[in-house]
Amino acid sequence: MVHQTAVIDKSAVIEDNVEIGPYAVIGPDTVVKSGTKIHGQSVIEYAEIGHNCEIFNFSSIGKRPQDLKYQGEKTKVVVGDGTTIRESVTLNRGTAAAGRTVVGKNCLIMACAHVAHDCIISDNVIIGYSTGLAGHVEIDDSAILSSAIGVHQFCKIGKSAIIGAGSMVSMDIVPYVTAQGDRAVLVGLNLIGLKRKKVKLLEIEDIKDAYRVLFMSKLSLEDAVVKLKDSSSQYVKEMMLFIENSQRGIARPRQG
Repeated sequence: MVHQTAVIDKSAVIEDNVEIGPYAVIGPDTVVKSGTKIHGQSVIEYAEIGHNCEIFNFSSIGKRPQDLKYQGEKTKVVVGDGTTIRESVTLNRGTAAAGRTVVGKNCLIMACAHVAHDCIISDNVIIGYSTGLAGHVEIDDSAILSSAIGVHQFCKIGKSAIIGAGSMVSMDIVPYVTAQGDRAVLVGLNLIGLKRKKVKLLEIEDIKDAYRVLFMSKLSLEDAVVKLKDSSSQYVKEMMLFIENSQRGIARPRQG
């Protein structure tokens, strides 16, 4: 059902079984796939919204990026199936650098969060109330960002990591850890998340051993990565690959 007060651009493609509430605005070059519900007063343009999403009131999706280098190039936002976007969220479209801002499947973006241009958010990610991501941030599967977090541009947050409320993230966060603080440091592993994912206890022990070698031994980070690189654990391999690909450097536990 499309409310009679909704404004829909002629170029927009609205599939069957989509609900659009009062005074919502669906702008140009937008696709809304079946099963999605858009609440009133939302504004969406230059976006592709997947199946069975729900977008709450006053959200702004696909507006021009807040980047002074942007020159009006044609870019967009892509939102995966089953994702929920709560009230007053802003998702800016990409710039020429990447061409798109992406939010994966089955994500939850809570009220007043901001996702800037060219961010890549993978599946099953939770972003808490009033958390802000600067441009080009990448967040891997099943990571959780609590409320009132700020993430510096180009930072990467690894798979199943969890970031505590109020943190300021200025370096990359490796997979499967817990981080918090200003600037965010590691405070251990996300053991609850690993258990919820039904990771086997022996595999959790592998991750614990890797954490000890990386951050609690007297080895340099480079030597620790060399020591762990041939691990048979897929989880440890993911951690090593993440570290090797880090451009900003990785957050570590607080020393002393």
